[in-house]
Amino acid sequence: MAYEIIEKIKKSIEEYQDSAKWEEIGKVVEVGDGIIKLSGLSNVQSQEVISIETKEGSVEAVALNLEEDSVGALILGDASGIKSGQTCKRTGKLLSIPAGKQLLGRVVDPLGRPLDGKGPIFSKSDKPVLMSLENEAPNVLSRQPVNVPLHTGIKAIDSMIPIGRGQRELIIGDRQVGKTAIALDIIINQVQENKKNPPVCIYVAVGQKESKIAKIVETLKKNGAFEYTIVVSASASSSAAFWYLAPYAGCAVGEYFRDLGQDAVVIYDDLSKHAWAYRQISLLLRRPPGREAYPGDIFYLHSRLLERAARLSADKGGGSLTALPIVETQLGDVTAYIPTNVISITDGQIYLESDLFYQGIRPAINIGLSVSRVGSSAQTKAMKKVAGKLRLELAQFRELQRFVQFSSDIDESTKKRIQKGRIITEILKQTDLAPLAFEKQIAILYGALNGYFDFFKPEQMQKVESDFFSYLDNFHKKVLEGLKDKKQLDEALEKELKEVVQTFVEKNK
Repeated sequence: MAYEIIEKIKKSIEEYQDSAKWEEIGKVVEVGDGIIKLSGLSNVQSQEVISIETKEGSVEAVALNLEEDSVGALILGDASGIKSGQTCKRTGKLLSIPAGKQLLGRVVDPLGRPLDGKGPIFSKSDKPVLMSLENEAPNVLSRQPVNVPLHTGIKAIDSMIPIGRGQRELIIGDRQVGKTAIALDIIINQVQENKKNPPVCIYVAVGQKESKIAKIVETLKKNGAFEYTIVVSASASSSAAFWYLAPYAGCAVGEYFRDLGQDAVVIYDDLSKHAWAYRQISLLLRRPPGREAYPGDIFYLHSRLLERAARLSADKGGGSLTALPIVETQLGDVTAYIPTNVISITDGQIYLESDLFYQGIRPAINIGLSVSRVGSSAQTKAMKKVAGKLRLELAQFRELQRFVQFSSDIDESTKKRIQKGRIITEILKQTDLAPLAFEKQIAILYGALNGYFDFFKPEQMQKVESDFFSYLDNFHKKVLEGLKDKKQLDEALEKELKEVVQTFVEKNK
């Protein structure tokens, strides 16, 4: 018996293999307000995850400040158990989020953990791709021009401020003027327009109330858009760390789908709160403050995020990531620090004005200050042909309207132009959550811009528009299908559309 025991001991000694593993270990020097200062981790890299051993278990932090004798890191979990003197170690991993098709129709936090109570996102057999939160933007040779339209379903945007796939278009305005409503319309329209293969939509909520996020999720479900949407939520009750990381997490998930050759749209709601969170973190990390107490790299914070939006070349799969950042202004001041920064990074902006909103013009888009730097290259040929003169017509109407306020007698031609301007303004009004197919937009704008609706009173136009769409759906579906398939207004189709509009106007005079 003793002999057998000795043999077993000998055998286990012979089979023993030493697997010595080097780990870089440091100590917690200081902790407070979600920020931690560590010493001893001399080789740690920026954005690397650090593990801190506490009595309750390990807590993760991400390295941000790399100083000569210490490391400033951002705590990603519960900081209550962290004390000075505790051990911390490098993990060798950069901060990343697991990405896969299983994320569709889910609400997650910036680290990819579920928040919707539906259980784990990935099963044990799934192999999610770990996407780093900070990625390099595609270089010039990896991109192709932005010339494929991303229809929003909003007449004023698709006709005058077109958005292309791979573009970065800013939605800017004061609070409560309909910025999020436009973003939701865009998501819903993607699903309505491309029922078989809609672009993946990622909605990033930064600092929003949880009740608002729940309402948005419910709205998307009701309109059948949630199964193609991912919500990345860093709610108002989350820490500044999550507010700061959420847009990068949403962008990383978007890049996963873009790299598969799919189209993705990411909405950052909103980057003002994102900048506030970064300012808070930077001040706690003792970085020197600059203008409005923001750190010196606040421009880089947003430029490195928005530059990742691109339409990739065919060699890279031809996928696209369209970014729609939202920025909140104070009293319509677009010259403030963060708005001017983001305006200079993006390819145009949709400016929503409080005055127009309260006048009942919704969406309250100020056409004078809104612009798309991609322009008509991101429009279908049909829309380009029909809406080419729309912006000019509206600008002239606004000018005339201002001038006419001070004069009592107006000649007949000016009266007609004002009437036409008021009709176009009425037609561009649109209710929330009712995106319009682009072929219907072309039909109604063709009628308005060519003067066919001038017989009607402006206040009748909402009913006229509704009747016109019913008339098209019931009796002239072929015209709509022709516009949808060809995406251009050739002579034969234009002749047909003209006859349809004229017949409708004759019947309803």
